Amino acid sequence: MKTIAVIGLGKFGSYIAKSLARQNVTVIAIDNDEKKIQEISEYIDHSYVVDSTNKQALEEIGIYNLKTVIVSIGENIESSILTVMALKDLKNDRIIAKAITNTHGEILSKIGAFKVIYPEKLAGRMLVRKFVDEIPLEDIDVSNSVKVLKIVVNESYELKKIKEIEHEFKNLKIVGFKNKEEGELIFNIDPNYEVQIDDVLILLGESKYVKDIYPEI
Repeated sequence: MKTIAVIGLGKFGSYIAKSLARQNVTVIAIDNDEKKIQEISEYIDHSYVVDSTNKQALEEIGIYNLKTVIVSIGENIESSILTVMALKDLKNDRIIAKAITNTHGEILSKIGAFKVIYPEKLAGRMLVRKFVDEIPLEDIDVSNSVKVLKIVVNESYELKKIKEIEHEFKNLKIVGFKNKEEGELIFNIDPNYEVQIDDVLILLGESKYVKDIYPEI
């Protein structure tokens, strides 16, 4: 039976570990938080409270010479990097590592991660794709403090450049765009594109700034 280690049991790591276990994969799940280990132990037989930056500790619980290891450590970038380095020293083959910034991801790749993933970005894009065609001028809650806002361009913004509109909104970031004629949602946006009436802009930002613009939301 295939064995895969999952290191870091936040929401993303826990979901991956449980999903793999349901597919009859032997999962070794570790975290340095005892509470998270207790929560997942009913789903995963091999779960351990371990400092993943400690190479000897990883080796003692069998995380060496594995085909696949998934590193899902959250905000602690230093721990994430040191963990990947330890895993490489232990001859693990494919190390799939979660990154929270582009710089973080570049470092993980340079020190030997087989693949770097950005689950927050992926989830955000999936959320936008799912809802953007279903809502008028409204917002989507991404979390308690972050919203996605859809705006249909009217006469007041016609022929303005994307970068000019983004500067006007200041605290919101334009993350997506849909041309009224082509109809495809685009994330790689040309900042010099001049928007047309009925084009759609997708903005991301903190809830308090969205409410500053549209208090009724």
